[in-house]
Amino acid sequence: MPKLVAAFFAFFCVLHLNAQHFHQNKVIAHRGAWKHTGAPQNSIAALQNAVKLGCSGSEFDVRMTLDEVLVICHDPHHEGLDIEKTRYADLLKKPLKNGEPIPTLKQYLEAGKKQKTTKLITEIKPSPTGKERSLLLAQKVVNMVKALKAQDWVVYISFDYDILKKVHELDKNASTQYLNGGVSAAQLKKDGLSGADYHFSLFQKDEEWLVDAQKIGIVTNAWTVNDSLVMDFLLIRHIDFLTTDEPELALRKVENLKKNTRKLIWSDEFNYSGLPNDRKWAYDVGGHGWGNNEAQYYTEGDTLNAFVKDGLLSIVARKEKKEGKDYTSARLVTRGKDSWTYGRIEIRAKLPKGRGTWPAGWMLGANIKEVGWPQCGEIDIMEHVGYDPDTIVGSTHTTSYNHIKGTQKTKRLFARNVNTEFHVYAIEWTKDKMDFLFDNQVYLTVQNDHKTDKEWPFDKPQYLLLNLAIGGNWGGEKGIDESIFPATLEVDYVRVFQ
Repeated sequence: MPKLVAAFFAFFCVLHLNAQHFHQNKVIAHRGAWKHTGAPQNSIAALQNAVKLGCSGSEFDVRMTLDEVLVICHDPHHEGLDIEKTRYADLLKKPLKNGEPIPTLKQYLEAGKKQKTTKLITEIKPSPTGKERSLLLAQKVVNMVKALKAQDWVVYISFDYDILKKVHELDKNASTQYLNGGVSAAQLKKDGLSGADYHFSLFQKDEEWLVDAQKIGIVTNAWTVNDSLVMDFLLIRHIDFLTTDEPELALRKVENLKKNTRKLIWSDEFNYSGLPNDRKWAYDVGGHGWGNNEAQYYTEGDTLNAFVKDGLLSIVARKEKKEGKDYTSARLVTRGKDSWTYGRIEIRAKLPKGRGTWPAGWMLGANIKEVGWPQCGEIDIMEHVGYDPDTIVGSTHTTSYNHIKGTQKTKRLFARNVNTEFHVYAIEWTKDKMDFLFDNQVYLTVQNDHKTDKEWPFDKPQYLLLNLAIGGNWGGEKGIDESIFPATLEVDYVRVFQ
């Protein structure tokens, strides 16, 4: 019996040593890691660089030569030679820029199998000559993968739905992801495909797509995600994978995300057109000065003053007479829609330029109708006045500490280019304190001194406001420049994490 136990233990150890331990960091190097390494795209060197970086996967493209050799190349031509009309021996006469010969699928898979951490994301390119040759290519690829026993490494992707269905027919356990978009998660699952590898814009336009796919176990991937902000958008929504030409950046993003335990619970990314989403936003309407002798009339549902286009919310102040006021603008609120207690609230925005403007992203207690201001509490995530263009202000107002008494908790921060560039204005709010951040750097901390709600009413829900005021006690302190109109506050996104 001891010998049997020892033999079993030794066998188990061998299995463990040979087991796959693929990285789970979401990052797929598009055509390998080439952009910052000097390796040619789709080369074995680019694959090896992706492995060294520690990517979850390395993507590459498969085509078939005239003599039915499977080669790795993204474009239908290699150095002026039409791959499908050229014999492999002739392709070898045109090496890659690093001297490496154009690799075959066999060589690529053999190189990939030498490691056990990075998946081989195998894109089967549809043949320009038609469906028959495309399906022949699919069959040859699957046969090659099986012959080399590389199934554990390989994920199949394609823009051709029939290619992936053929792969599934040949190997029911194969991982397959469709590239072309336009097919629902439910249909992919019904047809036996594993996932959707769609252009990132599809996930931006329909934020529920990821949610629906995750509910039914469809793998989600996005191509080709090189922009830092798009990476953030997808990662905070828990996409399974990002295919990118910037794997180094994406890996840093993933690592930073691990440090943040908060989850996205509400957002508006403004990836639509027309009026602001009425499921998320309402309006404050009127021209009574809003307690600050402001000079504008706030309109409701007027695309001249608030509209969404090209991924941005624009709140526009215009020189236009209405209800006794000389200007119109908009004030959006989540009151009656959503409010929050604690968390990180962030606004990415570009501020208007010009003396007399007064944009703000701020919060008020949802109980304001019951208790009034300042008892409800006010959090000014960002305020800015046009006559002081290089300064932003963060503040809190309470019964004990407010601007009427001159006791508000506040700080002014010197900040360049707020009128020409987008910046992130945020608070991180807990039961003990509130940090104010500009581009992720804390510049003000307001502590809860744990006395009464006169000092700290911020243990109750607050709703969000976005507005562009004109003039007023602060914004109009040095007058209004009549030449600045229309003036626009542009908002890229609003996000709430808890």
